[in-house]
Amino acid sequence: MSKKPKKAAPAKKPAPAPAKKAAPPAKKAAPPPPAKKAAPAPAKKAAPPPPAKQAAPPPPAKKAAPAKDTGTDSSGAKPKSPPKAAKPEAARARTEKAPADAALAPPEVEVEASSGKPKPERRATAETMASRQREISVSEFFTKNRHLLGFDNPAKALLTTVKEAVDNSLDACEEAGILPEILVEIREVSEGRFRVVIEDNGPGIVKPQMPKIFAKLLYGSKFHRLKQSRGQQGIGISAAGLYGQLTTGKPVVITSKTGRGRPAFRIDLRIDTKRNQPDVVKEETVEWDKDHGTRVEIELVAAYRGGRTGVEAYLEQTVVANPHLGLTYQPPKGERVEYPRVSDELPREAQEIKPHPHGVELGMFLAMLNDSGKKTVKQVLTDDFSRVSPAIAEEICKIAKVSSKAKAADVHGDDVDRLHKALSQVKVMAPPASCVVPIGEALLIEGLKRRFKADFYVSTTRPPSVYRGNPFVIEVGLAYGGDLPVDEPADVMRFANRVPLQYQPKACAISESVYDTNWKAYEMQQPKGSLPVGPLAVVVHLASVWVPFTSEAKEAVAHYDELLRELKLGLQECGRKLAAHVRAKERAASEQKRMSIFQRYIPELADAMGFILGREKGKIEKSFYEALPNFVNLKPAGGSNEGEGGASEEGPPPPPSMPPPPGDSMPPPPPAPAAAPRKGKAAPAPAGKSKSKKGSAPSAQLSLEV
Repeated sequence: MSKKPKKAAPAKKPAPAPAKKAAPPAKKAAPPPPAKKAAPAPAKKAAPPPPAKQAAPPPPAKKAAPAKDTGTDSSGAKPKSPPKAAKPEAARARTEKAPADAALAPPEVEVEASSGKPKPERRATAETMASRQREISVSEFFTKNRHLLGFDNPAKALLTTVKEAVDNSLDACEEAGILPEILVEIREVSEGRFRVVIEDNGPGIVKPQMPKIFAKLLYGSKFHRLKQSRGQQGIGISAAGLYGQLTTGKPVVITSKTGRGRPAFRIDLRIDTKRNQPDVVKEETVEWDKDHGTRVEIELVAAYRGGRTGVEAYLEQTVVANPHLGLTYQPPKGERVEYPRVSDELPREAQEIKPHPHGVELGMFLAMLNDSGKKTVKQVLTDDFSRVSPAIAEEICKIAKVSSKAKAADVHGDDVDRLHKALSQVKVMAPPASCVVPIGEALLIEGLKRRFKADFYVSTTRPPSVYRGNPFVIEVGLAYGGDLPVDEPADVMRFANRVPLQYQPKACAISESVYDTNWKAYEMQQPKGSLPVGPLAVVVHLASVWVPFTSEAKEAVAHYDELLRELKLGLQECGRKLAAHVRAKERAASEQKRMSIFQRYIPELADAMGFILGREKGKIEKSFYEALPNFVNLKPAGGSNEGEGGASEEGPPPPPSMPPPPGDSMPPPPPAPAAAPRKGKAAPAPAGKSKSKKGSAPSAQLSLEV
């Protein structure tokens, strides 16, 4: 709409052109030519208004009058003399009229011909945008996105710092074959500022590697190895130091010693976030009385809290999954807490494996072919993949219609795609489980005993399974009864490679499997969509070469169908053992109740029979007590499960305890003697009842209960 007034204005002001065009309409012979002689572009846009006015004779007369007013002179010689100056005058007219028309449509805004909407103003060009592009380092990225690493708030930052340091210490000790002894100390420097100290007895760190390990993100030895380990990405401890540097400005202090008789080095480190490189602030040799080990000190802004997501809860769960760990904890306030190890046996060493053909993706497979050097396709399949024999490699090449003797680096395009599809079509054995080290049923129960005082313990370890070519093992343990609260939801502890997961329980596949299990079938109360309610603690451990965490903070496990299936099967297996224990316990309680009824009436019955038969009351009572085991079957609760993985710690069943006497005038019954062999000569009535357990027992029971 803004273009119409601009092009119509010049046609009105120049008198010569409009005068010539206005005269022909009076002659009635030239009306069509003026319309055609008008500028082609304006004619298309300004055509709609003129035809409506030209339809009647009065409108043309009105148009002629403005033409005379604008021309001031009737002669056409004057406008012809300055033809070149007409264009500047038209431009001026546009600029002069622009302020008057600004209220309707700003002249600087262009209008799209198709839609009629104003075009957006250009803000930048490709050149200016290109000048702003620059590379950022991973340290600089996580400086602004530290919540991705678990440093959301001060309380969580403190827990994440302790967790990352303890995980590194455990990995180092186990890899070196050393029983771990770890000290965790938290000092309150000032309000809202703490100093975290983690000290271990591991193999130590050589001096050249210390700056890179603690002050460079994405640096480590665990990312490219397919074997079970707590750390995976090489971010954790460096990110903790980065957070401390951002919040307090203090460097990370590391002291390490690699062996007896060797010097101990102490280094103060900062992280250059723009280059993701370590910056050594101070370096010195110190005296340290330890033979070997590492000590890390980080000062940071944090908040110390208890509860389910606190540092104490994390350490208590860590000793459950690591029974070989000796831990000492010094909180900021309070006495030192020690967790002695319950096992002197280290977990076996995890063996590194090669990728499985059923789990490799197309991009990774293409990179393996390009990096193979002079190897043939067959050599790459047999050397770089697990469970691929020469015969299977030949079959893969045959299905893909690719020569097995072709150079792997020269295979491109559709040949790579066909080879990748053939990898999933050929039947290959599951990857070896030597790369995964589960806790074990016996040690898992020992870990549960360190944390909970219960009456019944049970655990199970599922057979190894595979997701995306990565082997994994699911372990489940239960503790029931004892000091556990009766009217509260079950305590669920989640572990991934022996590391507790304390945040994001609702987003974790482990928690979902516990929620989805029907605990009512296992004699537990369970509100709809909730955890079971009762004296129960559940431990679930996922051991894998690569745990599929939902984020870099390693707080929740992703929902893979294979994982969910194995988790559910493990929980159901332990649930069946728990249900058998609960039912056996209920039966024992019922039999105990029956025995108390018998014991309540035996003295009175013996007194009456002694009066009738003229016999001594004590002998009659003795006969009844000797026959009592034939009517009451007392067995320890869960006796049928004791042989399954060491589920019970009760040992031989103790003698049945006598319940308290009822609150009436009857004298308390004498204690029941130990079961003795039945005698043939006894009181007539008891002897008759003790002979047959199936025949006369029901009638005797009914008579006694009545």
